[in-house]
Formats: sequence, structure tokens, C-alpha cells
Amino acid sequence: MAQSKNMARLSSDMKRELIAIVGEMKDPHLQGGLLTIMRLDVAPDLSSAKVRVSMLGGDNSTDEAAAALNRAAGHVRSEIAKRMHIRKSPEFHFVADSGAEYATHINEIIAGLHKGEKEE
Repeated sequence: MAQSKNMARLSSDMKRELIAIVGEMKDPHLQGGLLTIMRLDVAPDLSSAKVRVSMLGGDNSTDEAAAALNRAAGHVRSEIAKRMHIRKSPEFHFVADSGAEYATHINEIIAGLHKGEKEE
């Protein structure tokens, strides 16, 4: 189902604030790599939000980062409510997304193919 214009704007604003909040967190599971919020799906009634995250580089895996964010979901929820001045803030569920890792892998394969063509 397509999101309304207002819900799309709210989702976009919420994603921007989430990026800022996660960037300020001091959890060691979130450090040492590039943590990316790939997608944010907010329920129309603002009861819940599924956040897809990906971690590139570093020692920590995407699963560890998602688990750390799920432990801090209450803090994230209260920060979103404060920063966005909304009465009802959704419950956040962070899910590991391997899309960025897969894209990096595909780019490496393509670069290898181009390298092979130049040598011939």
C-alpha cells in the first residue's frame, strides 16, 4: 500500500533523526564500521517501525549492531519523541540488512570482470 504524502514526509524526517541519534550513541558494537540505516518502514498508526540497518567494515557484524540497537530501542524512541515533538512515537525494531554487503560484493565481481577485459 502506498504511503500518503504526510506519512512519507514523517518517515523521511524520522529516518534523518534516527541517523543523528545512532551517530551519537557510544555503544562499542556500533563503533568501528560504517553503520547505515537502509530503510525505515513506519506503521500508519505510528505503533511500530521496522528499521533495516547495515554495517560495513569494522570488527562488528550487522547482527551485533542490530542487537545493540534493539537493546537501546527505548532510548531511541524517547529521543525521537523529543526531537520531532510528536505525541506518539513508534516502537522501533531494528533488523540486520545485508543489502549493502551484497552490493559491495557485486561491485567487486564487476570490477574483476573489467580488470580481466583490460588485460586481454
